[in-house]
Amino acid sequence: MNPVNIAQPASGIRSGLNDPDVVSPSTRRIRSFVRREGRMTRAQQRALTALWQRFGVDAGVAPLDPTVLFGRHAPLVLEIGFGDGEALATMASTDPMANYLGLEVHRPGIGHLLLRAEALALTNLRVMCADAVEVLERQMPDDCLGQVRIFFPDPWPKARHHKRRLIQPSFVALLVQKLKSGGQLHIATDCEDYARSILSILNATSELNNRAPGHGFMPHPMHRPPTKFEQRGWRLGYAVRDILFARRDRIE
Repeated sequence: MNPVNIAQPASGIRSGLNDPDVVSPSTRRIRSFVRREGRMTRAQQRALTALWQRFGVDAGVAPLDPTVLFGRHAPLVLEIGFGDGEALATMASTDPMANYLGLEVHRPGIGHLLLRAEALALTNLRVMCADAVEVLERQMPDDCLGQVRIFFPDPWPKARHHKRRLIQPSFVALLVQKLKSGGQLHIATDCEDYARSILSILNATSELNNRAPGHGFMPHPMHRPPTKFEQRGWRLGYAVRDILFARRDRIE
């Protein structure tokens, strides 16, 4: 892996993302996120500079080889939009037999996760500063993911913004392509409208099987530590919905 200075927008991240109406020039795709950097601490900036070569993976067009990235064969867990990375670091630390790849576009959160990865001496974690859709389309091999986790994606609650939501039928079809047979898709949200939209989309996806009784929501799984957004939702009285589906066996 080559080091990259992501103090400036890295490959796959464009400064124009401060405009919520920006679309990808190559695909005319409306993005599901707005890049709000916020304040970056000196420690986070140091982590981006000093720890990227150790934990970072450059975005681009070259296919990713998980065995090369991690130096071993192991189940691959992809987390999309890990925020400050605390939950991801905890899961990677408590599950050393799996490889974890985190995708995020906000650099302060990436810097925070790099610091946690260093403090926990994690060897099973890699990080990308990139748009998840572009990584999945351009770099992620088919049939390689044991799990995909998307916790508290931006709900875009206004009806006119629903087209910006990440979980759309086209995105789910892309995830299905990358999941192994039996691979799991786990999504959590505290937006009731978004939760029901996601559940409807996934229940309508023939390649996926709802793991919850009655094709509904799952109880909070023990392996998922609460995120900062989840804890905020609890304080505001929001109900958190966990949605768990598995990729059906492929028919050869």
